[in-house]
This record gives sequence, structure tokens and C-alpha cells, in this order.
Amino acid sequence: AIVDAPVAFWHWINETTEKRSELLLENNRLKTERLLTQARLQRYAALEAENARLRAMLEATGRMRDRVRVAEIMSVSPNPFRHSIVIDKGTRDDVYDGQAIVNADGVVGQIMNTGLLSAQGLLISDPDHALPVEVNRSGLRTIAVGTGEYDRLDLPFLPNNADIKEGDLLVTSGLGGAFPAGYPVAV
Repeated sequence: AIVDAPVAFWHWINETTEKRSELLLENNRLKTERLLTQARLQRYAALEAENARLRAMLEATGRMRDRVRVAEIMSVSPNPFRHSIVIDKGTRDDVYDGQAIVNADGVVGQIMNTGLLSAQGLLISDPDHALPVEVNRSGLRTIAVGTGEYDRLDLPFLPNNADIKEGDLLVTSGLGGAFPAGYPVAV
């Protein structure tokens, strides 16, 4: 036993050291996994909030009181400084001034002048048009203003620290009552 004691002690030290290093490696691995899990949880919390907002928007669009009218564009204004269209529906078809114009992609414009058989609409890209919008991801509300370019809107009323990122979906906020809430406006 006395002769074997130094060898047994040496094996015990090696075993303890190996176990300690294995425990340190496992501890570092678990810390990394915990950080990754926390990052996923934060993403899930954001997705959960977005899901709640989407459910609220679905309820809001389900309560929309106006019936849908399918219209065709009769003409487009050739004036490069005025983005307007004329549609083939008018007061006879229950179209009214201020009514939203929506297509399959989202909000297009707003009826500005209604006649008996036709109506003139102003597109959201017109520099004289503005509409209340909400950032779908964060719920931030602002005003989108037409720029005179068909593929670009401006958001001039945002503070420097606004929670908005490239790729965020802008939807109508429903404020003001002219546009129903939850319809896509821009990305």
C-alpha cells in the first residue's frame, strides 16, 4: 500500500485535473448555449408581439364597414407633377370623396373628386398626398408623404432614434378614419 501510494496519488491528480478541464469545457459550452438561447428568446418575444399586432389588424380589417367595389382605371394623368387616375365608378356606385383606393398589393391612393359615373383618385406617390402609417414590426406611427416618384415615399416626421429598419413593412394605422387599418403601404 505504501509503495502504491505515490502512483495512486499521481493517478488521482491526473483524473481530477482531467475532470476539472472537462468540467471547464462543458461549462463554457453551456454558457455559449445559454447566450444563444437568450438571443432566440428575444427573437421569439419580438415575433410574439408582431403576431399580436397582426391578429389585431386582422380583426380590424374584418370589422371594416365599407363594401368592396371593383373598378377599372380609365385614364392616368400625363402630368409628371400630379399623380392621379380616373376610375370607372362614381356616386352611382356609392363611391365617395376621401374613400381609399386599394389594390392587391395594398393602398394605392384616395378618391378626390367623385362624379356620377367616374371618380378621380390621387395616388399616394403624389407630393400633395400624405397618409398615417404604422411600422408593422415595432408599432411606431408616423406620416408617409408622397415624393413625386412612383416607387418611393418619404417619412419626414421620424425622430433620429426611431425603431425602423430597412425592410420594415408600413401599414395604414387607421388614424384619421380615411384609410382602414392594416393595409400594406410600403416596405
